[in-house]
Amino acid sequence: MELGLLYSGGKDSTLAALVLDRFYDITLVTVHFGITDEHAHARAAAAETDFDFEALQLDRGVADDAVALMVEDGYPRNGIQHVHEHALEAVAERFDAVADGTRRDDRVPTVSRAHAQSLEDRHGVDYVSPLSGFGRGAIDRLVAAELDVETGPSEEIPRADYEAELRALLAADRDDTAISDVFPEHDQTYVHGLRN
Repeated sequence: MELGLLYSGGKDSTLAALVLDRFYDITLVTVHFGITDEHAHARAAAAETDFDFEALQLDRGVADDAVALMVEDGYPRNGIQHVHEHALEAVAERFDAVADGTRRDDRVPTVSRAHAQSLEDRHGVDYVSPLSGFGRGAIDRLVAAELDVETGPSEEIPRADYEAELRALLAADRDDTAISDVFPEHDQTYVHGLRN
């Protein structure tokens, strides 16, 4: 069964791919808006982990709406959630199953049981969230055993999550201070490959 896994090049989505690899024919899918070329980072991480990769461009209006939500809220949660839901829909139209790397203690993005069931019913797919029972500590231990990961401040780490392009759009539409007004300081991860 062909599964499209939403992929950022970070530890959670890479670990999700490793967990599901025994059961599905996996393609790592990075969703982007054509604003930056950040999706190239995910392509490189996918190559290092030997998974198939696809970049899928969403309508720019989804990003514009997400940025408007973030500015209105003063926080990125609803904007990132908005993009994630559109990304799941787009991947569900192309594959037999769709997955992501969301884990139990994620604040954003999240997928409710009702949303997962709706996605499955409307598209005739399986939605799989293999890390949803794992907390951060368990994820970190599994990642340390399996992946070569770089960790650092969000603005310094190569990545292909939604945040990278939303930051760029926010800065272009407003100014650089708008980024710090909306996004709290936090760390990101980037996978350089599998541990030997």
